[in-house]
Amino acid sequence: MTPQAGLSFEQAPPILVPFRFFLSAPVFGVLAALTLLWQGPALFDSRWMPPALALTHLMTLGFLGLAMLGAMFQMLPVVAGAPISRANSVSLGVFGLLVPGVLTLASGFLLVSPELIRLAMGLLGSGFTLFILAVAVSLKRAANNPTSRGMRFAVLALTVTATFGLVLASNYGWGWWIANRIQITSIHLAWGLLGWVGVLVVSVSYQVVPMFQLTPAYPKPLSAWLPPGLFVLLLLWTAFTLGNMEALVPVAGGAIALAFALYAGVTLRLQTQRRRKISDVTLLFWRYGMAALLLVLTLWLAGQAVPQLDNWPGYPFLLGMLFIGGFVVSVVNGMLYKILPFLIWFHLQSRLTGIAKIPNMKEILPEKAMRRQMRLHFAAVPLLALAPLMPPLIYPAALIFGVSMLLLETNLIFAFGVYRRNLKLVS
Repeated sequence: MTPQAGLSFEQAPPILVPFRFFLSAPVFGVLAALTLLWQGPALFDSRWMPPALALTHLMTLGFLGLAMLGAMFQMLPVVAGAPISRANSVSLGVFGLLVPGVLTLASGFLLVSPELIRLAMGLLGSGFTLFILAVAVSLKRAANNPTSRGMRFAVLALTVTATFGLVLASNYGWGWWIANRIQITSIHLAWGLLGWVGVLVVSVSYQVVPMFQLTPAYPKPLSAWLPPGLFVLLLLWTAFTLGNMEALVPVAGGAIALAFALYAGVTLRLQTQRRRKISDVTLLFWRYGMAALLLVLTLWLAGQAVPQLDNWPGYPFLLGMLFIGGFVVSVVNGMLYKILPFLIWFHLQSRLTGIAKIPNMKEILPEKAMRRQMRLHFAAVPLLALAPLMPPLIYPAALIFGVSMLLLETNLIFAFGVYRRNLKLVS
């Protein structure tokens, strides 16, 4: 398979469509780090405390949400052959609603302000509705390949996540009217992290891992059945949870964990078979992410077997740091370091061929700068995960993570600066 096999780059949207999301995402990582520094060990007291909710949403809606929405705007036309109609206008609308929505939601939690929560509901609800409707129309005409099929299930999972999220937000905005808040929160969290984020990462990896890491393709049975299988298992887990079928909930949860473990194991095996044996930053980020995923799955299974571990107040923070920071942020970070310079190179090639020299990928985003940021991220995750056991670690961990996010933002801005400087040659 050649790197561009089956891709429709002529349908790619204007570069600012995905870039406005990519360039904004690390800012929310910095804000999350500042929240960690501000709140300190108090975050370990309970995952239900408003500061913990603010931290979670700065990372999931802010960093991960923006990065993944940007990726969807880019990949739907290129991989699925189904560009979003009026992509620039839609992306501006989604971006203009979600960015202030996330900031307002986090502020509402931190300031315990029902008024801000209500405002955030309107912004986030409108932003996600606009995105989901636009993507749903696009996916109707998408090519029939594993990535586009998986995206359909990811968007369905996002719809479920957003619906439960708005219900929960109304609980904070209009009074405590939900009796089973803990159940609803668990469902919201599961569909957000395992459904929307997890299924989308799996689906996108079918394209980006072979393309950018030069590995063999994922096995056809896995690529065909894993996204719908995860979706069905999440439906079963949700039904068991709402139906108070306590004996069946861990069975469905265990099946989901094993499915993700299979995915991580296959990804690591494919990476050992890559055609280019020299490792790069993206490969290392993905390996780190897969290792973190396997570790968090192991710890979750241990919590099911050992009630004392499951009841420990620091346990959710430990799992969250490993899943969000160790697995998803690592993978997204690695994808940004390939997708962003590749898009810059591609757009410059279409504008400068025959006019001026086109910079190569290493000139667009130097390896040394990426590795410096990568090392900080690799150091921050274990410190964050260990902080519930040794609370003072939260401060150096947050500082290192914040600097890592700041360097990621600096690197992405540098790359975009290369694009703008080279465009001046034809202006």
